[in-house]
Amino acid sequence: MNKKLTAVIFLASLLSGCAVAPGGHISNTIKGGEGNDSSSDYEREFSEDELMQLVDVYQISPKLLEKLEVPQTRPEVNNSLEQARSNYDYKVGRGDVLTITVWNHPELTIPAGSMRSAAEAGNWVHNDGTIFYPYIGKVRVSGKNVTEIREDITKRLAKYIESPQVDVTVAAFRSQRVYVTGAVQKPGTVPITNVPMTLIEAVNAAGGLSELANWNEVTLTRGNSVRTFKLRELYQAGNTAENILLQQNDVVHVARNDDNKVFVLGEVRKPQSYIMGQGGMSLAEALAEAGGLFETSADASGIFVIRQAEPDSGKLAQVYQLNAENAIALVMAEQFELQQRDIVYVTAAPVARWNRVISQLLPSITGLYSIGRFSDDISN
Repeated sequence: MNKKLTAVIFLASLLSGCAVAPGGHISNTIKGGEGNDSSSDYEREFSEDELMQLVDVYQISPKLLEKLEVPQTRPEVNNSLEQARSNYDYKVGRGDVLTITVWNHPELTIPAGSMRSAAEAGNWVHNDGTIFYPYIGKVRVSGKNVTEIREDITKRLAKYIESPQVDVTVAAFRSQRVYVTGAVQKPGTVPITNVPMTLIEAVNAAGGLSELANWNEVTLTRGNSVRTFKLRELYQAGNTAENILLQQNDVVHVARNDDNKVFVLGEVRKPQSYIMGQGGMSLAEALAEAGGLFETSADASGIFVIRQAEPDSGKLAQVYQLNAENAIALVMAEQFELQQRDIVYVTAAPVARWNRVISQLLPSITGLYSIGRFSDDISN
């Protein structure tokens, strides 16, 4: 078996939590268990062929890049959102302040004046959902829109005033709000008004996303349901399916991108983790961030990207190999998009001892990926 294939097996076994014995020997023993009960632990030694069955290996080529390319999202009209906008009508609630004007009857209209704002001079909606108005007494307004309130007041004032002309507006919106938390410039509450507010508008009202925001992990909690949105598709591709009309007490949380990182290890000048930007990161960018390869020790044909496999795939990892011994490979490296928690590893030249490679990988990789989902298969 050639050294490149052997390297892949070594990486797969390391990801599985293998131990390294002196002299460069690799133990293909996987230990693990379910829960905290040590009695459920298992231990089994795997052959190279069995390890390879847990790993899918791909050569980075133009054909593979074409297969991995994500099609561009075409902007589409979100019909459900537009319908929700058109049907939206603000309902007055407790704590709101109303301004009620009866034309040609200044004694019934409290002027704001130069010393008071409309919110200070208006009619405050009490905890029982009512306001008090001259002549007609208590008026229940909670849960009604301004049109319904105006019609009610007009009908009741008609007993005392001939053909009253009434206007009702909301001077202060205080009864309903949404909460915006996480990686935004001004986290806090955003009031719901008579203008329908969407997810993106709530984020903008909170000052917009911070530099540490993860565009692809914005969660909306509504009651007992949680939904995740990808604002990157909304901002960059105009995908309005990633937008929604917000409701009272919705909680919008923008995750930080601390976990949105890749790991560059091996024969590079600055082996460490790197946070992916909002525009993503290519393999070429990751290698450049790491200062490039060590010319004297790196094997340009042994650049690997280790990616955790999907939980239901029956695999441990997917490994992509790039042979960067020619200029065309550099173009492919620029086109290969990394994903969150990818591990980029550059092998040493064939003259280097494998135990040195292992000693570099083991502390950094062990524990990054869980293999609990393989316990049933392995124990059989």
